[in-house]
This record gives sequence, C-alpha cells and structure tokens, in this order.
Amino acid sequence: MADVPPFNAPASDLVACETPQDAVKRLTALYEEAHQLTKQRFERYLDGAEKLEQEGGAVYPYLCAVVPAEAAPQTSKLALGQIASVSVHGATITQPALFGSYLEEQLSRIIERFSAKIFVGKSYTPIPLTFALEKATASLTLDKRLRLQHHFHTPNLVATNDDIVDGQYILKRHGAMPLTLFTAERVDYSLHRIQHYTATKPEHFQDYILFTNYQRYVDEFVEYARDELAAGRAEALIEPGDRTTTKTVAPNTPPLSQLPQMPAYHLVQKGHKGITLVNIGVGPSNAKTITDHLAVLRPHVWLMIGHCGGLRRTQRLGDYVLAHAYLREDNVLDDVLPPSVPLPTLAEIQLALTRAVQEVSGIEAKKLKEHLRTGTVVTTSDRNWELRFERNAVRLNQARAIAIDMESATIAANGYRYRVPYGTLLCVSDRPLHGEVKLPGMADAFYQERVSQHLEIGVKAIEVLREEANAGTLHSRKLRSFDEPFFR
Repeated sequence: MADVPPFNAPASDLVACETPQDAVKRLTALYEEAHQLTKQRFERYLDGAEKLEQEGGAVYPYLCAVVPAEAAPQTSKLALGQIASVSVHGATITQPALFGSYLEEQLSRIIERFSAKIFVGKSYTPIPLTFALEKATASLTLDKRLRLQHHFHTPNLVATNDDIVDGQYILKRHGAMPLTLFTAERVDYSLHRIQHYTATKPEHFQDYILFTNYQRYVDEFVEYARDELAAGRAEALIEPGDRTTTKTVAPNTPPLSQLPQMPAYHLVQKGHKGITLVNIGVGPSNAKTITDHLAVLRPHVWLMIGHCGGLRRTQRLGDYVLAHAYLREDNVLDDVLPPSVPLPTLAEIQLALTRAVQEVSGIEAKKLKEHLRTGTVVTTSDRNWELRFERNAVRLNQARAIAIDMESATIAANGYRYRVPYGTLLCVSDRPLHGEVKLPGMADAFYQERVSQHLEIGVKAIEVLREEANAGTLHSRKLRSFDEPFFR
C-alpha cells in the first residue's frame, strides 16, 4: 500500500489499497483503533476524571473509490452505468468485521467493472459513544448518563437519515458521491434496533429472509430447522436470546420467558446463505419498522408468507395468492415513497414462487391457476376494514384486487426503496365478502391444513433464489436508480 495523492474526499490518512481484502483489513484496524480510544476515554470518565482530552481519532473509517473516465465494457451482471469523467465515491463504514464479505464482494465488482482505485482512511465523523459502548452506557446512573453529552459525541439524528436511499443527495451534490446507500451512523442506528426488536444479534441474520405474521409459522420453521441440523444441511439454529442449537450441542440457554416485539429465528448456513424467519406480527407499522433496519444488512431477498382475505368468489380457503401488484392503503411510507410510484414485479421472484408452489403442492401445471391466483393485493392499516366495507368497496373494485392483508405492500415498498428484491405469497384464510369471515374454529382448521405446506413453499422458493444469487442474476436493474451508489 502507498500514500494516496490529495483529492477531494472528506477524509484524512487515505492509503491506497491494492485489493478488496487489503481495504477491509485497513477498515477493520482503523475501526478497532477508534473503538479502543473511545473505550479508554469512557473508562477515564467512569474513574471520575475532571477533564477529558478531545476524542481525537475516535472517528469512523472512510472507504473511497476513485473511478477513471475511461468507460469499461458493459456487462449483463451489474446494473451500473458508464462513467463520463473521473469521479470520487466514498462512504463512512462501521462494523467492517461484520460486513467484511459484503465489502469485499462489492469492491471486487467495481474494480472489475470500472478499474476503480480503492483508498481507506479516517473520516471526520465521530463515532457516537452510545453506538460504540451501548451496554456500558446503559448501566450508568441517571446523573452520569445526563452528563455524557458534555464529554462525548452523541448520535447526530440530522445526519442519520435515508437521504441517499430516497435520492435526496441528487439535489445537493458536492464533493464525493455516495459509495453506499447508508452512512455509518445510519447503519449503527439500525444494528442496535435489530437486536432490540428481534432479540438476536445482527451477525446471525442470513441473506434470505422470510417474514410471517403468525406464530404457527415459527413453530413449523423450528421443526424444519431441527430436521436440517440433523441431516447436516445447516450449522445452527439461533432463536431469540441467541439460544443456539447445533447437530451435536443442545440449546445453550432456555427459551426466553418473554419474546420481543418481532422475534427472529436463524437457520445458519456457511457464508450467511441460510434462512432467517421473522414473525413481524400484525400491521404495516411493524412491517416498515423491521425492514427499515434489516435493509442495512443488505440481504439478497425478503419474502412475505402470511395470510390474507380472499376477495374473489372463485377463491377457496387454502388457495394461494401471488402478488403481481400492490394497492398501498397502509399509508405508512407515503411521505418517502408516494403511492403514485409503481412497485415493479420482479420476474425472478415470481418465477421462483410459482415453481415452489407447483413442486411442493404437486398440482399439475394445467390446474395451477385454480389454486394460485395472481393479481393485486391490498394492504390496509385497518384490521377491521370489513366494518367500513361500503366506503372501501369502490376502491377495491377499481383496483381489481384479489386479496387484502396488512403487511405485504409495506414490505414490497421498502424492498423497492432499499433495493432488496421482494415478493409476496399469501394463503387465503377467510373470504369476508362471501360469507366466510375468519372465526376461531374455521381458522384453527385452516392453520392445521395449510401452514406446513405454505412454509415449505417459502423455503423452496428461497432455494431457487439462492441459485439465482450464486449465479449473479438475482438483483434486478428495476430496483436501481439512474444515478445509483455503486454498492448494492
């Protein structure tokens, strides 16, 4: 590695890195150095030091890519455009050890595609104390916590935002262009929230995520995971509280007595290629909350498998609904993604889900349409929408909607925003417009019959999509803007 010549980047101590591995190694060293400086300073604070020196080097590392003007040949594997002039792209980085494989993969792609030169240095963005030492600060007395703000940097909420994701940076271009969708502070914010909401550490999350809204799917997933462990096809099952089971080792802790708001279960495979199931509960607010945070982990895909109300007379209980479009009546993302913005159907996802339904159910291809309906899914924030049917009837009719739920459009909309491939396969659990309102007896019979098969279909679809990801054909250009950060 050699010192880099000066150019316009908001960082110091920039050093050229010959390989992605060199870059990640330097990022990790700088981050650990900053973390250690923060820890030492905090210990002096706890010891009652009257005065503390300035924080100095406790800043996030900075990753920079300099791209020459010469345009490289187009490639079908990357949704990246041509470069008209020399450009500088950069980002603050946190937890490089956690994101090491991802960083190496993305750097390799832009080096190959653009002959980019990679540099790593120190940003001018301080690491907030609470992000670096959250557990230590939580145990302080109230008085000591209140005085922290006079001695340490706290999270800067003005800079912790989704401006890059939502394209706002296009309006205020200056200096280096963003290299990633998220700043380090935004990532740290979400990493802590993930653990809070799911009761599992971010590093346990796999690249393939299933969302559901019923505990019965969790029970089926845990049974499936145990079978996979016994067969040697997975490394571990990690449950809330980081309760870990392997093929040879029983769970290391008892189950949590109180589950978190959105518990997560991880069937771990090497390289994070396993499956994570998150029970998000009911409602679009939960769906937005968890996807806002999981997006920073850059999963390959997330799918919704849950229940819905069938709106067509020809549908039967237990039939499947494959969303081709969404009517966003939940409104929770309207401020950042107007309802007028269409959510494109992703062919790779639709084909994987269709194939999974056919293979798992054993339905003949010519009869598949009798049990798998494609069309528009309505997502509402009102669980008792039936009580206002007259007000909603015209809207549902105009949309040609075939099903209604409370999460799918929200998950799809955030998948679109965060460039995470998304899809929805729902199972009809009631038909409120046609005399079959969801009641306890009917619901129990439905759950016993369909939950196991529905989960198996979701898992099968993930297997298909994993093959797409390994081949480099999963991430659709439909999700990328015309002036996109290089990292997916």
